Amino acid sequence: MIRLFVALKIPNEVKDKIFSHLENVVNLADFQWEPKEKIHLTLKFIGNVREELLPKIIQEIEFVKEYSSFDCEVSNLGFFFRYNEAKILWCNLFTDKTILSLVDELNERLEKFDIAIEKRKFKGHLTLLRIKKRVDQDFIKKFEEFKLDPIKFNGNQVVLIQSFLKPGGSEYKVLKNYELINGG
Repeated sequence: MIRLFVALKIPNEVKDKIFSHLENVVNLADFQWEPKEKIHLTLKFIGNVREELLPKIIQEIEFVKEYSSFDCEVSNLGFFFRYNEAKILWCNLFTDKTILSLVDELNERLEKFDIAIEKRKFKGHLTLLRIKKRVDQDFIKKFEEFKLDPIKFNGNQVVLIQSFLKPGGSEYKVLKNYELINGG
């Protein structure tokens, strides 16, 4: 079995800008941030599939190349909570509404491989920090009140990624890169 997901690739210069803004909130060295190379916008978490399905899945996803690139904007920071504790720090990623069509089509096309359709509403976000220990309200407030200068970019690559779960965290390997039509 292999573990897969489909993502919009985020340009390195965008990730660099995000982290340079975060330096205004906290000392970055005090936390174990998501490695920059792992930051992406998940479009479809596929999960575990039989390895022999991989060529068919790669082929099925080819349709994404018919989509125009997306105008994107990173802004606002927030948290996902579990049991009233902050577990993930994220930043919003806004795109034009056609990304919802892409997400829906990924769900529909991959269902033929017994890959479940995502029931949760799509929320464009980039995971920046996985919080392992309890943080106080001041920490949360610092991020929620911080105004991240909007960072605009053109999202023009969708990637199929294999995720390897390791004791120290997951590792990613890009299996296929799909270029979108220029123009967003």
